[in-house]
Parts: sequence; C-alpha cells; structure tokens
Amino acid sequence: MTASAPAARIGFTAVESTPVLPVDPRPPAAAPNVVAIVLDDTGFAQLGSFGSDIATPHMDRLAAGGLRYNRFHVTSLCSPTRASFLTGRNHHAVGMGFLTDIPMGYPGYDARIPKSAATLPRILRDAGYNTTAIGKWHLVPRFQRSAAGPFNLWPLGLGFERYYGFLHGDANHWTPNLVSDNHYVDPPKGPDEGYHLSEDLADRAIGSVLDQQQAAPGKPFFVYFAFGAMHAPHHVAPEWIEPYRGKFDKGWDAWRKEVFGRQVASGVVPEGTVLTPRPEWVQGWDELSGDERRMHARQQEVFAGFLTHTDAQIGRLIDFLDATDQLDNTLVLVFSDNGASAEGGRSGSVNEHRFTARIPESMEDNLAAIDDWGGFGTYNHYSWAWAWAGNTPMRLWKRYTWLGGTRTPLIVHWPRGIATRGEVRNQFTHVVDLMPTILDAVGVEPPETVDGVPQQSIDGTSLVPTFDDPEAETRDTQYFEMLGSRSMFHRGWKATTDHISTGVLDEEELAVGSRDFATDHWELFDLRIDFSESTDVSKEHPDVVGQLSELWLAEAERNQVLPVDDSFVHRIRAIIPATWPAGRDRTFLPGGSPISDETVPMLFGGFRITAEVLVPEHDAEGMLCALGDWNGGYALYVVEGRLVFSFSRAGELLEVTGDRPVPSGKQSLGVSYALAADRSGTFTLVQGDAPVGSIGFAGMLPVALQHGGAGLRLGYDAGFPVSARYTTPFAWNGEISALRVETPGVPVDPADGVRAALHSD
Repeated sequence: MTASAPAARIGFTAVESTPVLPVDPRPPAAAPNVVAIVLDDTGFAQLGSFGSDIATPHMDRLAAGGLRYNRFHVTSLCSPTRASFLTGRNHHAVGMGFLTDIPMGYPGYDARIPKSAATLPRILRDAGYNTTAIGKWHLVPRFQRSAAGPFNLWPLGLGFERYYGFLHGDANHWTPNLVSDNHYVDPPKGPDEGYHLSEDLADRAIGSVLDQQQAAPGKPFFVYFAFGAMHAPHHVAPEWIEPYRGKFDKGWDAWRKEVFGRQVASGVVPEGTVLTPRPEWVQGWDELSGDERRMHARQQEVFAGFLTHTDAQIGRLIDFLDATDQLDNTLVLVFSDNGASAEGGRSGSVNEHRFTARIPESMEDNLAAIDDWGGFGTYNHYSWAWAWAGNTPMRLWKRYTWLGGTRTPLIVHWPRGIATRGEVRNQFTHVVDLMPTILDAVGVEPPETVDGVPQQSIDGTSLVPTFDDPEAETRDTQYFEMLGSRSMFHRGWKATTDHISTGVLDEEELAVGSRDFATDHWELFDLRIDFSESTDVSKEHPDVVGQLSELWLAEAERNQVLPVDDSFVHRIRAIIPATWPAGRDRTFLPGGSPISDETVPMLFGGFRITAEVLVPEHDAEGMLCALGDWNGGYALYVVEGRLVFSFSRAGELLEVTGDRPVPSGKQSLGVSYALAADRSGTFTLVQGDAPVGSIGFAGMLPVALQHGGAGLRLGYDAGFPVSARYTTPFAWNGEISALRVETPGVPVDPADGVRAALHSD
C-alpha cells in the first residue's frame, strides 16, 4: 500500500501553518524524447534504405544512423494498425477489427478503444511527458466525428494534450478538413497560396516542440506524427514530380527486379530469397499499349514525387531536432500502417471516389488528366501493379494478410540508446511491440489500473534487447485477420489463406482465390528460409497446417476476432447507429463552423434541399450551401441572377440552371433529387413551388462524398469549388435564414457502404 502524503497544517496565519507542496510526476532521469512517424500505405520496397530508387534521403539518414527491421509486421489496414501501436494490444482486442467508418455491434469491431487499454500517450502523460498528435487520426467511430462529439475517442480524449490534423481516413492535401484540438478549422491558407497538408503538419510538429521546449527546457515529449501521405490522393506540386520524368518508363516488372537486386545487395533482404511472381491477373508491362504505358509511368512519377516531398518534411523535423541538440536523445520510429495500396485497381484512378459512385475506371479519362495528375483537379491513385511492385519481394498488398499487406519498413533511430549504426535486424516483430518498446526505453512501467479500471494484458514485448543484440529473442506467435483474409505465424512457420478480399471492384472480378470460407486453402511457408512467402509447403507438412489453423482459431477466440466476415451485407446490418441520430429532415442555420457531413442526411436515395433567403433587388449572387468540391460534392447557388445546382459525382459534373431569374424579396430556393426504379435520377430546381429547370442522368449518386474539403457551409464556400462557374468563397449577397434538408431514408446498398469506408482508409 502506498503511503498517503502528509496533510498541510493550517493555522490562523501563514506563520502558524506548514505547507505541503504537491509533486508533479517526472520521467526517469535522461528519459528520451519520442517521435513516432507513421506513413500511410507505404510498401516494404518504397524507401531508399529498403531498396527503392525513389529519393528518401532523410529517412535513409535515420536508417544509416540506426536500425532497419526487415521482419516488422502490421495489421494490413489503417485504423487497426494505429490502435495496436497506441495500445500495445492486438487490434481486435481493442475493438478495431476493421475501420472506424463502419463500427459494428461485435466486441472486436465496435471501433471503440476501451478504458481497459490505456494508450501510450496517456501513460507517458501521466509519467510527466508532454504529448502531441499531428496528422491523421482515424480512430473515432463514425457518427462521433461531429461538433457534438463525444470527444473521449478524439486525440485529446486518449491522452494527447494537443492535436492538429484530420479525423478521417484520407484528406485532400490541397484543401483538407482539419481539426485543432476538439474543433474543426479551415487551413491557414489556400492552395493558390502554396498550401500543402504535409508541409502544414511539419510546421505544426516543429512548432509544438519549439513551444514546449521554450516553456520547459529539457522536459521530454512524445510527438505522434502521422502523415496523410502516402495514401491517395497522391497530391504534390509539379516541381517534385519533374525529377522523375521518364524514370519509370521501364515499367513495374523491370523496376521490381532492380529493387530486388538492391535489397539483396544491401542485406535488407536475405540472400537466397525468391522474388515472388506477378499474379496472373495483374497485367504485365509488355501487355500494355503505348498510351497505357505512358499513363502508368506518370502515375508512378507522381507517387515518387509525393514520397520525396514527404521525406523532405520529415527532414525538416529531424533537422530541427538536430539543430536544437535534441536528436541524440530522441527515440525516432518510422513505419507504415500497411503495405502499398491497390485501391486504384487495374487502371489507376483519376478520382478514387469513382468506384463508390459506380463509375468504372477509364484509361481515356486518366489520359485526359495526365498533365494535372496529382494536381488540384485530381483525387488520384496509381494502379495495383505499382502497389504490387512497391511491396517487393512479397505477394499482394494492403487489406490482405499476405506479407505484401502486413510487412512494412521499420526504422529505429536513437543515437544515445543504440550503439550500432546502419544494421539490419531480422527478428520477427509486430506493431504491438512498439508501445512496450517505448515504455522500456523511457523507463516507465505500464500501469495495472488507470482511473480505477484494471488494464488488459499488453500483447507486445519490448524490442530494446534487439537494439544491441542481433540475436535477441522476440515473440514467436502472432495471428492476422482482415476482411476474411487470415494468417498465423508460429515459431518460424506462417500459414495464410487464399481468401479474396472485398471492396475493390477489379479484385472482385479478376482476383484468383477462394471466396468462400468453407473452401479456403491454407498455404504454408517456412519463413526461416523463405523470407518472401514464396513456396507453399502445405502438402509436405499437413500436420503443421493443422496445428497453425487450430492455433489461429484459439487466438481468434482470445482476441475477439470472431465473427469473421467478408460480407458487405452483414457489416452494414451490424453497424452501430448514431446515439443522437441526425434524422431525415434537418434544418441548419448560418454561422458557426462547417457542419460535419456525417450530421447531414445522406442524399443518394432522394432529397429536397430548400434555402429560406432574402434576395436583393439587384445583382443577386452567391452561395446558398455547399459541401465538398469538384472531386466530389454539391453546391446550390445563384449566378448571374439565376439559381444553379452543381453536383460532382466523383468528378463527373451534373449541373442544372434555372430558366428564369430569381425573384427579389423573401424566397424559398431549392433543389430536389428523384430516384427512378431503373436507378436513373433527376435534379429539379424549385423557386417557391414552381420548378424552374431539371436535368436527368443515368446511375445513382454515391453513398458518401469525399472528406477533403468537406463540411456543409451556408452562405459561402471554401477550398476548391464544385463547379468552375464560381470561385470561392462566393459569399451570398443577400440574407439566408435557414437551410432544410429532407430525405426519404432509402437504405444503404451494403456494397457501396463498405466501398465508401475502404476508399477513405
């Protein structure tokens, strides 16, 4: 039992009293600062220090001055990996079996990190650290990301003292939907003024450390620095792309072989490793036409420029720490949340929202945008073949529990704590090991209880013994599951199912493998001699297959993995609804911050939007309401005295203009959307009760609109416009008293619901 502190003796005067001064917690002497840099959708082979020819000098500098782990593993999807890192527990064990965008009514999938899994920032804060989160969060359940919260799963609710970044799975890097602490804010400047999200995040990371150290010199800090890069959209200024022009004309097959040669030569991949073959359903470079090669090469040029630009922002933070004499005693970790992403499908995508809008990808559309690829007018993603190459020498990519989805780079740099430089560590490691590693390095024990809540066991173990001992033992057992894809690692063996994931249309149509749990085949690999998971030995060792499949089931039951599901229908049916449902008939008032799109009724099944306004007598003009931008969004406005409704369906502009001027005085101005049985639709403009224009179109509206630049705004717009017919902010020059949104509440198509979640991760 801990002895209680003596009470102060209180007399009538200060002379007769004895104070007792509270003692704030202090970390152990010489405890290091901690900086965790999390890349998004970055494959094993995409950093220079892991074999790539893409320039990443600043991360390579960290690798040369520290350690590279070549058998580091994650969960193969965004939210789950981040939850595992911050808690040290397996992702299902803390409710993060899938994305936060579809929280389900099962313990392993509710997207709610429990109080029994106190996070790393909470533990470090309680030990006397300052804690700051910068960048992507994606750990708040759907329906809890609005101005009403609740905020207990926002960064400040999980142990961080300051936060600046975005809550969703992706962001438009030119016009992101930003949060500062617990409220939404607009970017500090516009894209025409040179704004880029990664640069803004680096500014904030540097500024947070500067402010903290000027206030308390020497007090240790923890900075969680999570980029939106390298997730699509691959947005970067042309000057970063230009050095790569022509560099990838050789194509992915040749590039992958060159990368593999460098990996083996540098020792990051062991001698004798087999380069796994290209999947039969992924096209070879020599199968492409000249235009197709030109387009695919451009996609990788833009990705490379985006990665080098991201590396430069990391360099700015590292240089700042070095210049202020803090780098030597800062434990820096760099890793990716999953392997490279194939969500661009076979052709790549000029706008990755197209597949949630049921618009097939088109090489013709891609070629039409080739000069602006990565620029303001695109929401671009490269093709799955470049993702496959980015995970060299492994199979497949993000969302699968093959090594291409789960094995990513890990760099650890700590000059004062790691004696060796530039070495490779071959031990099996997992993202759950990073939290206990950090606590071990700083000298803080994980608490048994937090706020009176007993803590569930930590699944990871410290990697500190491996810092100076390349033969130090690590854990030898770890399960994997994502979207029905399953693997089990145990004592050097790894069994992996051939189950095909869902969510990417091209994969659903073309991928070879099992689509039925009853027919799944467990392939077996001896990773002690088979680094790349290349040679199936299940027929030679059926007893090992049986052992590992049984062990997977035991781990699944222990970690709340069950029920496994690759079904769109079941995921949507099990979704946890909003505690305070937005309803199907909402009235919004002007003023205040942008209104979270999750509080606006879903429009895809039919709607009527009505603005109650006072129209000036002359030259009426301006925005009545807007959400999103030209990549995906809608706007109701008046231009040249006439009512206009513009809807960007993943970049396809649907637009209708009134056939008569808007009358002055008090008016009801609106638009309705009617959905026909054949899934065609009609937009109709309305002034009062009179229709003043309509447009019909084939196909439905998307279930969800893009998050970058989202947020419903009344009386003005921000960021990029929805249509070229106006420029932001395009403020309404009359008065607006209210905006009403009415919908019939047509049920969500389950497939579209899950696709919308996946494209945002």
